Amino acid sequence: MDALSAVLQGLPMTLWLTVSAFAIGIVGAVPLAVGLSSSNILVRLACRLFVDFVRGVPIIVWLFLLKFGIQLGTFKFSPVSAAVVGLGVVSMAYLAEIYRGGLQSVPRGQSEAADALGLARGTTFSRVMAPQAFRIVSPSIATYLTGLLKDSSIASTIIVTEMVFQSQAFARQHPTVEGIFPYIIVGALYIGLSLPVAYMSRRLDTRMRKAIYA
Repeated sequence: MDALSAVLQGLPMTLWLTVSAFAIGIVGAVPLAVGLSSSNILVRLACRLFVDFVRGVPIIVWLFLLKFGIQLGTFKFSPVSAAVVGLGVVSMAYLAEIYRGGLQSVPRGQSEAADALGLARGTTFSRVMAPQAFRIVSPSIATYLTGLLKDSSIASTIIVTEMVFQSQAFARQHPTVEGIFPYIIVGALYIGLSLPVAYMSRRLDTRMRKAIYA
């Protein structure tokens, strides 16, 4: 097996980890962001502590804790499930901060106008505040997705067979200069996968600036 074939074996797992963790984060961050913006000080404090705690611990520590530190009876996280849950929870915390910033960027007059029209709080959030906040934070979300793609490589430390793990396995079998080739290929693939997301992020940012200053 050559270096390219070895790395490509791990590409589907890299994409699966990234997409799964991002899906968990982008959905789970919504209640956290609402909690961070809540007028209830206890709810706001609880969400703040959770977000700061999750962000304060390195991703690799979370993965090791989930993989090797949690066992309830016969239940134990597999390497892949530990990686998805760990990266997903961390994504929740980071995306919650991004959402919070977006919600706070929406002019206060928007919610006041909705209140004046007699809209319910849920309707105000889902139909007025959230769409505007999403437009504001879309570039930041795309940028975070790029970072998450690269962070998925940390899963190799708990024996998840993504691209970096496959590169390491190939390098161990070829302890010569040939062993460096898979790492070069992995770097090129990360760049190739990140460029479309980065391009989308810049496009969204440009469109947002035009919409704001139009």
